[in-house]
Parts: sequence; structure tokens; C-alpha cells
Amino acid sequence: MTAIPSAHESDTRPMSGTLLLLLAVAAGLSVASLYYVQPMLGVLAPAIGASDRSVGFLPTLTQLGYAAGILFLAPLGDRYDRKKIILVKAVILSLALLSSGVAPSIAALLAASFIIGLSATMAQDIVPAAAHLAQPAQRGKTVGTVMTGLLLGILMSRVISGIVAEHFGWRAMFYVAAAAVLLLGLTLWRGLPAFAPTTRLPYAALLRSVGELWRKHPTLRLATLSQGLLSLAFSAFWSTLAIMLHGEPFNMGPGVAGAFGIAGAVGALAAPLAGRMADRRGPAMVSRVGAGLTTLSFAAMAVMPMLPPTGALWLLGASTVGFDLGIQIALISHQTIVYGIDHAARSRLNAVLMVGVFVGMALGGALASMALANFGWTGVTFVATAAALLALVLRLRAGAAVRLSPA
Repeated sequence: MTAIPSAHESDTRPMSGTLLLLLAVAAGLSVASLYYVQPMLGVLAPAIGASDRSVGFLPTLTQLGYAAGILFLAPLGDRYDRKKIILVKAVILSLALLSSGVAPSIAALLAASFIIGLSATMAQDIVPAAAHLAQPAQRGKTVGTVMTGLLLGILMSRVISGIVAEHFGWRAMFYVAAAAVLLLGLTLWRGLPAFAPTTRLPYAALLRSVGELWRKHPTLRLATLSQGLLSLAFSAFWSTLAIMLHGEPFNMGPGVAGAFGIAGAVGALAAPLAGRMADRRGPAMVSRVGAGLTTLSFAAMAVMPMLPPTGALWLLGASTVGFDLGIQIALISHQTIVYGIDHAARSRLNAVLMVGVFVGMALGGALASMALANFGWTGVTFVATAAALLALVLRLRAGAAVRLSPA
């Protein structure tokens, strides 16, 4: 019988293109589970007998679950075989998606949403797995490829969700997603090697070390707060877009809301360019460019009420391209900064940054839901613009570019 290869063997053997593609697809498909619900909010509320405000908290619970999973589960990748962790999360994620599809009430859907977020953190196990499997000279390219898959998964999830919900109903989307994740788990079981643990630290000690990194490194705190604020703005937009388009004067279904993900895909495709810019110009400067572009894009939406519906939609599409591009530029720059702080603690540093990102997204969904209910779309754009502007101010005050430690 042929032995299952261990991850150690990849140190002397290039990773196959097939495995790299599988990891990129796996990262995108797992993180896509966080966003399927967003374009469906407008039709989901009346279908399940819930208020717009109640369904607006579905993205919030999903993002909170994801943040909790990164904080409390991601460190386990250093302690146990990462392949087993990925496979267990795939099974749980598939079951949670299926539970959402059969949910009889908003309460059941909210509970399932939190578990979806918790188990979708398999994406944050896949990215370091790819970095570990890659040869040192190819590590940056490998991680960039997997991150492109992850970002495309985030954006295209809305397109797919909108189309499926438009033609087959919102429950069908969860059934399709559950089947896709289960198939993904079977493929990873066959194709992913085992990973030897890199530490024997007890679980409590692993968690304590994350807090110590936060206290020790002001650069980490700045990057996390800045990206968290940009993520708040990002989530404020996407968690309320479908509800806004469903009402007057647009009266559009989930398919149109999901189609805006195509515009946002420009940002994901620009991720490699952002990495090269950070290498040449310094990640701190490039992060300021990203925050500035995001702020301008959201501020431009303030004039939408002054335009006819067609003009407002064109402006909305252009602004979506702008802020998605800006946020992805900032994210790649902040990752470059964080990975340069301590090469021996990259997984935990990444966990801190990603917790900031998804806490920001959770807050963005909650604040935008309240802003939409009380002040309409103008309130949402104010929340998003204010958060992006604060991120820009933090980056501008940071001053000189971050000097990275040698590789």
C-alpha cells in the first residue's frame, strides 16, 4: 500500500499545479459560505416572516462566528495535523449550510449562520497550508494564488447566490453550497497531505501568545485597526445593498444585487499588483493609497439621491470597483507589514489581523442595518465613509513607512 505523503516531503519537491489549484478553489469556496446570504436578504425577509432589521443581523452573526473561529480555532493548526482540522471543518460547514436551507425560523437561521462562520475558517487553515507546502522561492507566488482564489470566492459568491436565489429560491442556494463543500472535503481528503504539528504548546498557552503579540507590536495593532475599519465599511455596503436595491426606486431582485460582485472582482484580480506595489513603494505607503481610494469611493455614493435611477446605478457600479480595489490593496499591504513583524509567528499574527477584519465586518453589518432602518441609504454611506476616513487618518498619522525585517 502506498503511504500517504506528509507535508515534510514538500520541502524537497515542488507542489503540483493541481494541488495549488485545489487549494485556491478550496479557500474561495469555503469563505464564499460567509456571503451567500447577502444578496438574498431582500427576498429572505418576507419569505421567512422576519423584519429587514432581523435578517440584517444574519451577516453579522456569520462574521462574528468567523472572527471567533480565527481567534479560538486557528492556533490549533500549529498543534494538530492541519489536514484533519480542515476536513472536520468541511463536514461541519456542510451541515451548517444544510441547516440554513431547512431553517423554519429566523432564530434557527441566525444560529446556523454563526456556525457557518465558525467552520468557514477552514480558509484560514488552507492559506498557511499552502505556504508550508510551497518551496521557499515560490512561497509568495503560491500564497498570492491562493489569496486570489479566496478573494474571488468572496466576490463571486454574491453573483452565484443572486442568480440561484432569483431562479430557484433562497433555500436552493444553501443546498447547493452544502453539496459543494461536502464534495470539496472529499477531494481534499484524497489530495491533501498530512501535516506534522510544529508545537506541543497547550491550547491555553497558544491563545496567550496571541495576546502577547498584540501587546508587544504597535505595528500589528495599527494594521489590524486600519484594516478592521476598512472591513467595517466593506460590510456596511454589502450587507445592505440587496435591501436597498429591492426597494424604491429600483425594485430589483437578488440577481442584480449579486451582479455587483462582478464589479468587485476587479479588486481581487488586482491583488498580485498590490503585492508588487508594496514591494517597490513600501507597504505603509500603499496601504494609505488603498484607504484613500476606499474613502473617495464611498463618499461619491452620497450623490446617488440626486441622480435618476439609471445614473445612480452607474455611480454605484463605479464606486463598487473603486472601494473593492482600495480595500484589497490595503489588505495585501497590511498582510505584508504583519508577516514582516516576526517570521516565527506568522500564523498567529495573521490570526490577529483576520480577527480585526471580521470583527469589523460584523460591526459594519450591525451598524449599517440600523443606519438603513433609521436614515436610509444615506445613513449607510455615511457609516462606510466615516470608517474608511478614520482608517486613512490612522495610516497618515503613522508617518514613516514600515521597515520590514529581513526574510
